[in-house]
Amino acid sequence: MLRLVRREPLQPALSGLFGVAVAAFVAWKTGSAKGYFLLGIWSNLALAAVFLLSVAVRRPLAGIVWGALNGTGTAWLRDKPSRRAYDIATLTLTAVFAARFVVQQWLYDEDRTGWLAFAKLAMGYPLLAVGLLVVLWAGRSSAKRLKKAEGPAAR
Repeated sequence: MLRLVRREPLQPALSGLFGVAVAAFVAWKTGSAKGYFLLGIWSNLALAAVFLLSVAVRRPLAGIVWGALNGTGTAWLRDKPSRRAYDIATLTLTAVFAARFVVQQWLYDEDRTGWLAFAKLAMGYPLLAVGLLVVLWAGRSSAKRLKKAEGPAAR
């Protein structure tokens, strides 16, 4: 209601509500409060697999997304050091998602719901921030390389 009064978009609030509803449904179906965490745990595994696969097929997702968000496209794919930087960034994000899965699945299996909640928070934005810093490094390093390579050709 407050978003409507402030004329703010409803989509983020509705997305959050949908996510909580799905997780609550899973918890209800499993008959345990810890079931609330299952969707997030398995989402991390899926994300780790997708990011790893993108490196395996030589299209690191960190670079694809960075290029799409910044309008730089995929010119970096032809530059081996740039691709390597985006491989590192993508593998860093893969490690973040895989670590979340391993730790949280272990806590889930051990029935440590309190620690599971703590791990979800502690391994959430802080680890993602580290991964995004590596993506930022890769993006800047690639942009610098491509600009340098483009310079003499443009003259």
